Amino acid sequence: MNNINTPIKRNSGLQAAEFHKIISERRSVRKYDLSRAVPEEVLKRVLDAARLAPSAVNFQPWHFIVVKDAAVKEKIKEAYPRDWFWTAPILVVGCVDTKASWKRKDGADFAEIDLTIAMDHLILAATGEGLGTCWVGAFDVLKISEIFKLPENVKPVLMTPLGYPADKAPVKNRKRLEDIIHIDKF
Repeated sequence: MNNINTPIKRNSGLQAAEFHKIISERRSVRKYDLSRAVPEEVLKRVLDAARLAPSAVNFQPWHFIVVKDAAVKEKIKEAYPRDWFWTAPILVVGCVDTKASWKRKDGADFAEIDLTIAMDHLILAATGEGLGTCWVGAFDVLKISEIFKLPENVKPVLMTPLGYPADKAPVKNRKRLEDIIHIDKF
């Protein structure tokens, strides 16, 4: 990366091109097509992508609660009462187990970082399958913990709806590469 303004060369392999296409097509979807069920084999591939994510010291301190039941979804409304969230056929709640996570010498707990990587794998895999997602962290953590009767060491961190988009979500602006990359100094 000698010059930040030099165009990025992509690997000529088909897999790399497909992966970069998936990254660029990922959107935060807020409207889902409830008439299209997510096939179990598709859901399994998406969840398996999360399982395969790297984690600090390979501790894999994550748990994923897959919510399909309407009664359970209704309870979650108390923790996140946004109407658009309920238009998805599936919800995924990402949790961390703080007893199972790696801690750095300065005490930093890598549980949430590990879960974030795994959720990103899940979200990109969902995009590759034609599914929509939307990263959500602004929910009532205590309420979610109560609903799922989580042990004290297991904390809900992220949620995403999962389903086929009802329409094409808008593209959000992203910062320019030269605004976020610093070579050899800040």
